[in-house]
Amino acid sequence: MLKAQPLRKGDKVAIVSLSSGTLGESFCAHNLEIGTKRLEEMGLIPIFMPHALKGMDYVASHPEKRAADLKEAFSNPEMKGIICAIGGDDTYRTIPYLLDDPDFILSVKQQPKLFTGYSDTTVNHLMFYRLGLTTFYGPSFLTDLADIGPQMLPYTKEQFLRYLGQGTTEDTRGSSIWYEERHDFSAAAIGEKRIAHQETNGPIWLQGQPSITGVLLGGCLESLYDLVAGKRYSDEQTINERYQLFPTKDEWAGKIVFLETSEERPTPALFKEMLFALKTHHVFEKAAGLIVGKPQNEVYWTEYQDILIDVIDDATFPILYNLNFGHAYPRMILPYGVEVTIQEDGRMVFHENWFA
Repeated sequence: MLKAQPLRKGDKVAIVSLSSGTLGESFCAHNLEIGTKRLEEMGLIPIFMPHALKGMDYVASHPEKRAADLKEAFSNPEMKGIICAIGGDDTYRTIPYLLDDPDFILSVKQQPKLFTGYSDTTVNHLMFYRLGLTTFYGPSFLTDLADIGPQMLPYTKEQFLRYLGQGTTEDTRGSSIWYEERHDFSAAAIGEKRIAHQETNGPIWLQGQPSITGVLLGGCLESLYDLVAGKRYSDEQTINERYQLFPTKDEWAGKIVFLETSEERPTPALFKEMLFALKTHHVFEKAAGLIVGKPQNEVYWTEYQDILIDVIDDATFPILYNLNFGHAYPRMILPYGVEVTIQEDGRMVFHENWFA
């Protein structure tokens, strides 16, 4: 896998809206200011790409402009990192404008850059995985850097600073605190802390040998399901098949599959349907094991566990539940294509550097 250099103070980082244009709406003006200030305090220079702040309607109508922003970020040697503004549900529409462009592909291979985001950004991560670039399932601008609390959540900030070479990338431990999602995101709520809870459960091995080694590959369950099922958008499955975004049976072999659920908090019935769809597409057949993110606000906490065991239907297959990645807060970073051992206590020990 190609790897980027870590960020350094003084580096420019591109902010892109590859899915939703929420960051460009007037009701997010305070988030824009907060996130910009926090990046600057870390010594980085945020550069909002030309169409990143055009708003929801424009971004939804112009996937080619979203793609153009990503192309420019990769082709510009001054940009050292790329941060997704937020997720959404249709970043797959950018794929033809990217993978049909040989200049973009060449830029990715010749100028590897740090790329971070989660949720619908799963599709972009799979695109980069197809191109051989290590990217990071981790913090995004609006949800993490621009959170309206008095400070960035300490665990998430500690994780983000790894991008700047601060702290170790040799191992990752879970957070001792988890937070509920906000109800009020408005400027009136600036400075309000999230509701916090002590993490009393920790990582839970649902079954299988309580230690696994493999290469990380996965993402948001809904995004992966949409690629193969095509139920949200009629052309998504077609684009997935044309560009071979969803990994093959052999590509899942030996992988530690990571899955998490979105803020939509899928019902147990839908959760089961989505897992079965992935099983039908050979995701778990030869994988080393499965790790599952904490459901947001611990909704369907027990139901999801029972469904995971039922769908996998193999008591020897390792499943580790309740890790700090995805839509629950705080948020750890998972590097695509990097080998890791996940120990009995849930600690991740990486066998290679995240960066070049």
